Amino acid sequence: MSEQESSSDEIMSSEEEEQQQKEGFSYWNLKDVERGQLPPHIRKQGARVHCKPDAPTNTETLQYSGSYASMGVDNSLRLDPFRENFRIKVIALDKDKMEFDMIGIDAAVANAFRRVLISEVPTMAIEKVFIANNTSVIQDEVLAHRLGLIPLKVDPRLFEYLSANDTPNEKNTIVLKLHARCNQGQPRHTVYSQELKWLPNGSEFAKESEKPDSKPSTYTSFSCSQDSQPEFAGNPISTMEDIIVAKLGPGQEIELEAHAVKGMGKTHAKWSPVGTAWYRMFPEVVLLDNIEGEDAEELMRKCPSGVFDIEDAGNGKKRTKVADSRACTLCRECIRGDEWEKRVSLHRVKDHFIFTIESTGALPPEVLFTEAVKILEAKCERVITELS
Repeated sequence: MSEQESSSDEIMSSEEEEQQQKEGFSYWNLKDVERGQLPPHIRKQGARVHCKPDAPTNTETLQYSGSYASMGVDNSLRLDPFRENFRIKVIALDKDKMEFDMIGIDAAVANAFRRVLISEVPTMAIEKVFIANNTSVIQDEVLAHRLGLIPLKVDPRLFEYLSANDTPNEKNTIVLKLHARCNQGQPRHTVYSQELKWLPNGSEFAKESEKPDSKPSTYTSFSCSQDSQPEFAGNPISTMEDIIVAKLGPGQEIELEAHAVKGMGKTHAKWSPVGTAWYRMFPEVVLLDNIEGEDAEELMRKCPSGVFDIEDAGNGKKRTKVADSRACTLCRECIRGDEWEKRVSLHRVKDHFIFTIESTGALPPEVLFTEAVKILEAKCERVITELS
């Protein structure tokens, strides 16, 4: 069944409900329903959240297989219907943001994708900061925290995790250097994130040795230069630009070395690959009556999101139409006062989600989503393996 046919059925059922309310409800008016099928009003309760002026109703989701056993209906989740109904439709995509529709999926699964995107897709972030000199007004701890939150433009899939027993090397560590100074007599200097320079050969700071005659060693052990690897040839590691790190007055200086490692957002927010990842149910706006004339203009003025428009109904009459239900924010201004609730009905589609991903810049948003799918798939396989 197409979306237009589904919407028309909802309009007809809403009109029938309105007519029953006017005439008075009676159990004798209920139509006979064949065994193995759900009545229209129960199907609607399971598929839509009804938004009323005071509060929404029908917000629960029934996933129990025996929910409608007395009616001879099997409510269990089956793979074949899910494959037929589930689809993804990309609405908008650029280098940092992606908006798409997930249709035919439960809220629990959509929320699982959101949680995986925020806390389990790995990225690279600054973990250790070796400060040689800091005469700015920012304390060392605060400066290190600010550096850790700067997104790095590098593919984390090219690196390995660094455990407590591992030695920092070219496969698990990225080294960045910052040396900024404001000379006497110069105006105040603003230090930006792009002043962090990549050191492909590893650390340049020497460790303090107890033996004065021993050969000095650095804080990393690189066997080769990172820029010699084909993954970084012509694609140097850098940071997001124009992020203010500190402001230096005359005579102040910052000299440090920052080491970035691979991690996940559930350990610390600096490893989260998204600024935000969120979803909302698709809004559905249904006109229960022909709204014409001054009422049509009033309804269009009531909506701050531009959901309604006015069309020519012929004979010089103007009539309201739903122009863009997607823009509806469910502010419910259109159903407040003067019995507007009987003329306009607002719903949310329970299995249709508008999903938005905003990347921090480490990976494109479409790559982040595919990585989240792989992680969720691995979790499911792990559960199946444990159960079997």
